[in-house]
Amino acid sequence: MTIKEKAVFVFAEQVDGQITPVSFELIGKARELAEKLDSQVVALLPGFKVTNLTQELIVHGAQAVVIADHLDLEHYRTEPFTQVISQIIEQYQPEIVLFGATSIGRDLAPRVAARIHTGLTADCTALEIEEETDRLLMTRPAFGGNLLATIVCPEHRPAMATVRPGVMIKRTPEEKATAEVIPFEGSITENQMYTTIQDVLKKGSSKHDIQDARIIVAGGRGMRSREGFALLQDLADVLGGEVGGSRAAVEAGLQDKSKQVGQTGKTVRPVLYIACGISGAIQHLAGMEESDFIIAINSDTTAPIFNVADVGIVGDAFKIVPKLTEAIRSERENR
Repeated sequence: MTIKEKAVFVFAEQVDGQITPVSFELIGKARELAEKLDSQVVALLPGFKVTNLTQELIVHGAQAVVIADHLDLEHYRTEPFTQVISQIIEQYQPEIVLFGATSIGRDLAPRVAARIHTGLTADCTALEIEEETDRLLMTRPAFGGNLLATIVCPEHRPAMATVRPGVMIKRTPEEKATAEVIPFEGSITENQMYTTIQDVLKKGSSKHDIQDARIIVAGGRGMRSREGFALLQDLADVLGGEVGGSRAAVEAGLQDKSKQVGQTGKTVRPVLYIACGISGAIQHLAGMEESDFIIAINSDTTAPIFNVADVGIVGDAFKIVPKLTEAIRSERENR
């Protein structure tokens, strides 16, 4: 198969034989970009014995899959993955290459960009094609999230970006979709940058990623203390959800960084988002305004959070949240 000119490549990240959700999100966005370029979306799938994952990528919108199946790619290591991805890019000369802004993507993408002598825009929240030039416009937060910068790579190809998980939207799966799977037989060379894996130790964690939560109860500076966030945890527990926080709450030490929602935190799309004591700065809204249903609790009637809320409750969260928790708990116990 001949891959079209100006193709959009997506690094299909897989861990332990599971495709990471951001890969499907990127394929969805890549289809939009490729349509404007009159081209196609190609998923890059490195790994070992991962042929069974190709159909999942195709179902979610990949129009071709380049698979590099090699024992040295069984577990992620910077150098062998960099070599393989760089070789694929050099062979097929795509217009755009996208990576998820995960721990793997953030490690791999800059090394690939350096290897093939192009630029990289990190942690993007928006991607568009400029109509006049067909250049990729890559938007990311700058200056601590106070500004949004749109970046172009005018002189080198491919344009490369890492994209924050949860920002783009997956395509509706097409179960009968078909596409060609192209084996890649590139070479992997052991060099001074090569590492070996002696053992893989897996440590369980009690923490859940808020990007996977269907219900999020989030608090802002208005919750004032860890005790205030304990009230939110009680509500989240009875709802079967997770607790999140605004940037202000994280900087005040009221919530962990891993739970931060917003431009400089994580982008979430839960079924239900309850914002307690959050004023609704634009940086926070950018991370949660696509939630299916938003409830805002705030004592300030002019708080911007009410502009995006489906239900707004004006009042003291320290009084409202415990009553709401008790009402839900009582209702469930009486069923």
